Amino acid sequence: MTSVDTAAPHPLQRPLGRWGPLFAAIWLTFLVDPLRTAWGDLPAPRAWVGLSATALFAASYLALWVTLRSGRARLAMAPPVRVRLAWTLALGGLAVVMVVALGQVGMASVVYLAVTFVMLYPPRAFLPLVLALTATVLVLGLTVPGWEHNTWLAFSVVAASIAVFGVRSMMNRNIELIRAHATNAALAAESERNRLARDLHDILGHSLTVITIKAELAGRLFDADPARARAELGDLERLSRDALADVRRAVEGYRDLTLPGEIARARTALAAAQIDATLPNSTDEVPTEARELFAWTVREAVTNVVRHSGARHCEVRLTAGTVEVRDDGHGVAVGAAHGSGLTGLQERATTLGATLVTRSLDPGWSVAVVLP
Repeated sequence: MTSVDTAAPHPLQRPLGRWGPLFAAIWLTFLVDPLRTAWGDLPAPRAWVGLSATALFAASYLALWVTLRSGRARLAMAPPVRVRLAWTLALGGLAVVMVVALGQVGMASVVYLAVTFVMLYPPRAFLPLVLALTATVLVLGLTVPGWEHNTWLAFSVVAASIAVFGVRSMMNRNIELIRAHATNAALAAESERNRLARDLHDILGHSLTVITIKAELAGRLFDADPARARAELGDLERLSRDALADVRRAVEGYRDLTLPGEIARARTALAAAQIDATLPNSTDEVPTEARELFAWTVREAVTNVVRHSGARHCEVRLTAGTVEVRDDGHGVAVGAAHGSGLTGLQERATTLGATLVTRSLDPGWSVAVVLP
């Protein structure tokens, strides 16, 4: 069992219910017999010692239960070893005082002591302790004058230990599941942040460089060649709008495709498949109205390369009017060249008046979309 400091709050801490301590206190009713015996059947010194020890034992047991429950609400498996030993010595010492002062009726504390061992220690530690308590109940019942052979108490020790161990195991599994879920969520968030940072870098890096250069060029041409300056400003506006649209789509959670984003993801997918990649560094010359179609082309074609081609190299070629994805694999099986993915791509291309071209290479396969 992992030792976890219960003083450290956990970000997924569960609130404590108000009825939990009351439920635990109900089981303390089995200490009524020791209290009744101390109150009415014993001489004053022993009675007061037994009464005090029983009351302290009940209060300590309830305090331990609340402490452990609070720790589990913070997703802590168990308190530190020194704390466990302190609880064991305190409850064990009070149980001994109860038995010495009250006699056999004080052995009712043994059941709670066994449950304490199960709550505090791993099986390899509590199992011999519970067996030792069970044997002690049986041996003392046979050897101490005036005591009865109490097999029911021995059975109660074993039964209570098994029941509490089952409850503790279930609670620990729930804690592990909550922690695993939190870890997975944190890793997913970190992965998404890294992917967003990488894609934003790929989307903006070259675009901002080109925008800066064109802005400087337009400034120099403003007096010398106004027509050329206006053309550069027109390109500058188009590039800025395209970059802004790509960034918005990326930040919104990849609900829409972006051409720079698909090229970035193609690089990741091909690297994961151990396929060498030659990819364009810029998408700036692609017309705005064709960028989504080209993005779909890159996604579909690269997916086919990764899944079906057996290629060692893949290249994406990009111009103002054409996008082509080619590989050096074994080509496409009969009938696969017109699968649902390429059929959907053909429909998208037709909408813009473009043409989907697929052809065999030697070796390999090529998928291209050509604008009119």
